[in-house]
Amino acid sequence: MSQPILHMHDIGRTYRQAESELRVLSGAQLALWPGESVALIAPSGAGKSTLLHLAGLLERPDEGEIYIGDLPTANLDDAERTRLRRLEIGFVYQFHHLLPEFSARENVMLPQMIRGLSRKVAHQRADEVLVYLGLGDRLTHRPAELSGGEQQRVAIARAIANSPRLLLADEPTGNLDPRTADHVFDALTHIIRVTGLAALVATHNLELAARMDRRVTLREGQVVELD
Repeated sequence: MSQPILHMHDIGRTYRQAESELRVLSGAQLALWPGESVALIAPSGAGKSTLLHLAGLLERPDEGEIYIGDLPTANLDDAERTRLRRLEIGFVYQFHHLLPEFSARENVMLPQMIRGLSRKVAHQRADEVLVYLGLGDRLTHRPAELSGGEQQRVAIARAIANSPRLLLADEPTGNLDPRTADHVFDALTHIIRVTGLAALVATHNLELAARMDRRVTLREGQVVELD
């Protein structure tokens, strides 16, 4: 079997507030392989956001190691962690967080240009991804001119524009009606299959979760496989 894109090994995370401690993760283990979609299903307060933030190198674990490919990340400095996020990890949130003053195309171009690609190459890649996601007639529309489903598909395009190996999504269809959510989810899963991304998707939508490769939850600080 190929090497996992994400491997979280014996992860511990504790939050300290005044004189109290909240142990969120304790010896948590999780591995994601190329082309695999994993649904993270857990109640509020169980640690879903913490797990996603750690996987995305937005937080550091108190214990354990997080590997992106074969690279251990726990002791990397902030600049190297930022570089790794930019190159290897894409994020999709419940709210699209598109920049309102820019078009769909420009929103997808920006992360590529920050990475260092030329405007011409970023333009071409943005159009390719947006057309692939069915937004070919919305390239120059600003977010306010797009439907909720279209906005979220632009957010997916932005997340994969730099060809990351890992995609992290936090309730990506949570603000959408069921039909639109289904359409956006189909676009997301198709992208995963075609590109070989590994994807960890936090969701409360059990119907959508059932269509993913695996389902996991959080219990007493551990990642537990479902069915």
